[in-house]
Amino acid sequence: MRLTAGLRPVAPETCPVGEAAGAVAASDLAAGRGMPRGRTALRDGWAVDAAAIVGATPYAPVSLAGLSPRVEAGEALPPGTDTVLPFEAVLDGEAVADAAAGEGTRPAGGELPEGSWLARAGERLSSLQLLALAAAGIGALAVRRPRIALVATGEASDLLSPLLAALVIGDAAQVAATRSVPDDPAAIAAALAEAEADAVFATGGTGFGASDRSAEGLARAGTVAAHGIALRPGETAGFGVAAGRPVLLLPGRPEAALAVYLALGRPLVAALAGRILPPAPAAPLLRKLSSVIGLSEIVFVRRSAEGVEPLGGADIPLHRLARADGAVLVPPEHEGYAKGTPVEILPL
Repeated sequence: MRLTAGLRPVAPETCPVGEAAGAVAASDLAAGRGMPRGRTALRDGWAVDAAAIVGATPYAPVSLAGLSPRVEAGEALPPGTDTVLPFEAVLDGEAVADAAAGEGTRPAGGELPEGSWLARAGERLSSLQLLALAAAGIGALAVRRPRIALVATGEASDLLSPLLAALVIGDAAQVAATRSVPDDPAAIAAALAEAEADAVFATGGTGFGASDRSAEGLARAGTVAAHGIALRPGETAGFGVAAGRPVLLLPGRPEAALAVYLALGRPLVAALAGRILPPAPAAPLLRKLSSVIGLSEIVFVRRSAEGVEPLGGADIPLHRLARADGAVLVPPEHEGYAKGTPVEILPL
């Protein structure tokens, strides 16, 4: 069973354009009309008709006869003009340099052509897209931003919720709540069932020891679809359903929790957001990367101008994990990759 099987995107909400950064567009958005409506100045200077000053030089100036008004950047050009000369190109009412038609200006529709696409459904909205939407006069739009509840189990300090919160927000969702509960199946079950969210991520207690009770808690709250997956690190992860919402059980080790999030959590968030994940960038390995056949493996890497350096996967110490800015997912049928092989990089 796949964690995302049968999942539908959450219902869209209407959001002011100024608050939509990082959310996923629920529909295609296009410029309704061209912008600017007419030719405008890109610089301060003198608005002129380029055809009237052809050949102007300091030795053969062309009189503007007082017909060339001064304009500022962003202003509409007056009728009969199509070019903006810089101030230094006009002396004593005469043009001492010519210019190509349209120089120093933006044509009608040059900023936003009429009907141009500003965002596509399934895209995570960037701040620059919001700039274009606002310029097009779009004040509000339909977006999706799933709510993810974080539940930390056990008595140890909760180190993983801040990490997961940052990842969830970066992947176009929002953190609905963060809660800590003891290693008690009843407490875990209550936290999973009561969460007001579209999905729940629970960390810790996923192993098979006497104190690992997360899977039992999920079984009490709903159903366990899987406990133990073919992913290294992260073999003890699990998932299922509680109160009609998907639940992902992540191990307590940082590298294992991060690996499970990249392999299962991010696709889950994307499915709930209706997001189309962008293609992963590729770069060559700076040294050989070894893996074990039979398990998918996450290997954390650091990127540079030359390529990517493998830092380690299972049991990677925290001081090395902290240097990572990406990861490589090695499929179960591969023993790894030779130095120089281009590999796809999952961003962190």
